Amino acid sequence: MTVKESKIIKVLFVCMGNICRSPTADAVFRKKIKDSRLENKIYVDSAGTHAYHIGEPPDQRAQNTALQRGYSMHALRARAIQPHDFIDFDYILAMDNANLAILQERCPIQYNYKLALLMEYCQHSHSCREIADPYYGGLHGFENVLDMVEMASQGLLEHICK
Repeated sequence: MTVKESKIIKVLFVCMGNICRSPTADAVFRKKIKDSRLENKIYVDSAGTHAYHIGEPPDQRAQNTALQRGYSMHALRARAIQPHDFIDFDYILAMDNANLAILQERCPIQYNYKLALLMEYCQHSHSCREIADPYYGGLHGFENVLDMVEMASQGLLEHICK
């Protein structure tokens, strides 16, 4: 069954604080969906495993980097992952192994199949399977996050559409 024939697919991107990596993935994937005219077939959200920044907008460096490539994050606000997310979402994609491990601990066993690393969907040969947290680094880290998210998002969209 193709995405056009099925129910709404729900994708949740997860990092630690939901202000850098997961909102970047949210914005990139949301734009890919819109450009593919699938916004009524795929729902996107993001969350953090920690409640450090609830209600805050994404990091300004992440927003500026994304905006330079045409992705808007201004409407996004940080939230923490909730127990119902494991039920509600079809894909729960972590940015790194540490956050994936936290998700695996919290996730009811019957929904573990929904958990993965976002980079597992990257179709390009890339040595890194994790998207490193750019928070304490320079602007290059935010560019690198965006590069990796763009590559993996394209593969994820193609996977969902099959």
